[in-house]
Amino acid sequence: MESGNLTLAYVLIAAGFLLLVAELFIPTSGTLFVLSVGTIAVGVGMTFFSGDPSVGWITLMCVFVAFPLFAGLLLHYWPKTRMGRRMILTVPDENMTIGHMPGHLELEELRGRYGKTLSPLRPSGVTDFDGRRIDVITEGMMVETGQWVRCIDVQAGRVIVRPAEKPDLGALENAIFR
Repeated sequence: MESGNLTLAYVLIAAGFLLLVAELFIPTSGTLFVLSVGTIAVGVGMTFFSGDPSVGWITLMCVFVAFPLFAGLLLHYWPKTRMGRRMILTVPDENMTIGHMPGHLELEELRGRYGKTLSPLRPSGVTDFDGRRIDVITEGMMVETGQWVRCIDVQAGRVIVRPAEKPDLGALENAIFR
């Protein structure tokens, strides 16, 4: 076989590797992968007919080493591509639990605040905290409507309250009206 056909064989092998790259970006359900493997196989097969069988064996060994390395490298970078991010599930951040969601973080501000029940808490109900209606739960006790409660904890979006005495707002009210 002349050197032009040997060049064509190496071009086919290179085209096969390029088709392997294209498979990452074009969703073909494996069609381009099969085409790339076939193209590489034809290229390697052509090198065996170059006149010297050692060229074919050396090319085959190089492809057997390069193909898994190249495929592994592509699979390493594939999750960073647009399509890879769509196809591969990511592990959520350790800190991203239900208690760290934005809506639940707002409820953390209620810890230690006083509110007035708008419905009977048996043991759950609605409480008014500074004009905001919040669904709350008690520690198991019943609380009637209109009673004062204090937020003692917020766990996974649940506001836990305990009955409390009316807060002393006298000093605070006097400071506001002066």
